Amino acid sequence: MGIGSVALSWLLNQEPLSAKTPVVRPELEQKHFDLSLKPTHHPPKAKAMISMFMQGGPSHLDMFDPKPMLQKYDGKKFPGDIKYDNAAQASSTVLGCPWKFSKHGECGTELSELVPGLGEVVDDIVLMRSMHTSVNNHGQSIYAMHSGRILPGRPTLGSWLTYGLGSESENLPAYIAMVDPGGAPVLGVDNWTNGWLPSLYQGTVIRPKEPRILNLNAPPHLSGKAQEKYLDFLGTLNQQHLNQHPGENDLSARIASYELAAKMQTAATEALDLSKETKATQAMYGIDVPASAEFGKRCLISRRLIERGVRFVQIMTGNQHWDHHTSMRTSLPSTCKRVDVPSAGLVKDLKQRGLLDETLVHWGGEMGRLPVIQNDAGIAKQGRDHNTYGFSMWLAGGGLKGGMTYGATDEFGHHAVVDKVSPSDYHATLMHLFGIDAERLTFTRNGAEQSLIDKQVNRVVHEIIA
Repeated sequence: MGIGSVALSWLLNQEPLSAKTPVVRPELEQKHFDLSLKPTHHPPKAKAMISMFMQGGPSHLDMFDPKPMLQKYDGKKFPGDIKYDNAAQASSTVLGCPWKFSKHGECGTELSELVPGLGEVVDDIVLMRSMHTSVNNHGQSIYAMHSGRILPGRPTLGSWLTYGLGSESENLPAYIAMVDPGGAPVLGVDNWTNGWLPSLYQGTVIRPKEPRILNLNAPPHLSGKAQEKYLDFLGTLNQQHLNQHPGENDLSARIASYELAAKMQTAATEALDLSKETKATQAMYGIDVPASAEFGKRCLISRRLIERGVRFVQIMTGNQHWDHHTSMRTSLPSTCKRVDVPSAGLVKDLKQRGLLDETLVHWGGEMGRLPVIQNDAGIAKQGRDHNTYGFSMWLAGGGLKGGMTYGATDEFGHHAVVDKVSPSDYHATLMHLFGIDAERLTFTRNGAEQSLIDKQVNRVVHEIIA
């Protein structure tokens, strides 16, 4: 109770405890959220992004990451430890790659004969061979690649970008997800969720077949002046309701979506119409070939959307299209034929139109495959199990270097061992290209600042930036 205790108390108040415990200050004004353009932390290299997400786990060992040791040990016991996902069908027998690798482009990057289209644009891409999530399950790895953590409920990359940057289009959604006609991917809408960000930043789904947006146009008896007056009246009622419930972000987002829907009647109809694209352009995307026509159309639509100011376009393959646990020798080539030429065509088309420099293109899934046989019931039945400890994906444009490989897996392609890239590293690098410091782009939730990346463990991969 002496003077020393009083002095100590005074000193503690002069040196806030914020070094250990953040002081949460109440918000004096209700925050307002919209899609107006936001300033960046530093000059951006990229303005838009197209992500082709190959859900299921493309086999890096058979497409992007040649391993002579696989051929040497083909049919022999794997000389090490393997982490299986499906122990019931597991095998320790090494499976050599059934397809030939060869060098492509001026850079000489080795690619499999399964991806001849990619070989034509290899000088424009960065092939990252050291991705890892280290969570050997589809769901958790998808969450990691989309939202930076292995747990559900968090905003996806597209939501963070539209939250941090806004939109350059007043007539189209800022964030669009294009689903596969074969069905929604694993986790469904979680692939384009806004999480706990305001719902204004969630992905807008475009259907895989016509009509790609249902109920876009009013019926004839309600079109023209009748619809205009109706929308004006609805807008008045909505605004009155919002005034009575200030700070309701979901309500604001719903009103904004109605307003956007009216604008989309003209803008979306035009953006989704491929009839004015030349035959040469459509052939570049593989639309003239039945196997690749559907995916090619979605890739071409994505370019048209980006041209019109959409910030982020996500092209999803169907549920488990790349999950080749069995019959890999037939299923993998078939899946590659669907996407290889359209993916390369997108890079070519963006480049020839002068859009590649400011558009980031991503191709990849949530995992790769193991170097050993799964379902060892004869050559025709053989497949590969999950591998999240080391896999490949590629990026192009948006301020990245072209014609390079980055990182490496071990001699059997099981683990990333050189220049490893985690989901947080990947996201921090993308954000940097968009002019954003990922650690500074935050959203306060329940008194705590949340971000896309893991602030404790992340790095910008400067080596791949031009």
